[in-house]
Amino acid sequence: MTVGSVVVLGGRSEMGLEVAIRLAPGRRVVLAARRSTDLDAERRAVLGAGATGVDTVEFDADRISDHARVLSEIAELGPIDTVVLAFGVLGDQQRAETDAQHAVNVIHTDFVAQAALLTHLAQLLRAQGSGRIVVFSSVAGIRVRRANYVYGSAKAGLDGFASGLGDALHGSGVSLLLVRPGFVIGRMTEGMNPAPMSSTPSQVADAVVAALGKGRERVWVPGLLRPAFFVMRLLPQSIWRRMPR
Repeated sequence: MTVGSVVVLGGRSEMGLEVAIRLAPGRRVVLAARRSTDLDAERRAVLGAGATGVDTVEFDADRISDHARVLSEIAELGPIDTVVLAFGVLGDQQRAETDAQHAVNVIHTDFVAQAALLTHLAQLLRAQGSGRIVVFSSVAGIRVRRANYVYGSAKAGLDGFASGLGDALHGSGVSLLLVRPGFVIGRMTEGMNPAPMSSTPSQVADAVVAALGKGRERVWVPGLLRPAFFVMRLLPQSIWRRMPR
């Protein structure tokens, strides 16, 4: 029986790469990213974790018109087991409040491009009859805060889209895991003060792989964020609008 590959769309992502490292033993790994010829460190990491081989594919998430072609190129490499959507931007909230194009760029990458890619990917895996999709939402989208409402609103849209798509895929042989991490300490948040209940890319990846193993549809990282946000949803708006990032 052929073992399907692990595909990371956003092959430089710390979280995506950590997931690939954990799933790599005995599998091929496909890393899709811009400047795909410059992924030597990432290739070495997954090969060192036990991958049987690594393919790199040129991929710019914002070029929506290329999504179908890129996925077709990946599918030609062989059966797919798990696809991790690991691209995204944090953006500059202060700039986005006055620069409409910057706000649109953040929303395009973090929601529009993800929704487009997920639509193509769902069709591809449905035709294959199997496959697992990992989508990184964020607690920032559960109740959007004034302090980062541009990024938060994009994640809110993605969370809703992925939730609905997961339901639409039910019974198709394809599953979707929606991941809701809190503040992740890494390159994207470098220089920022970590929020309470922060995690690292390694901790997020551990939670993702455990959830995939259990066939779960949702995972909060860390798990304590789930009851915490249940309470936060009850806070009056006058208090919520003063909450930090």
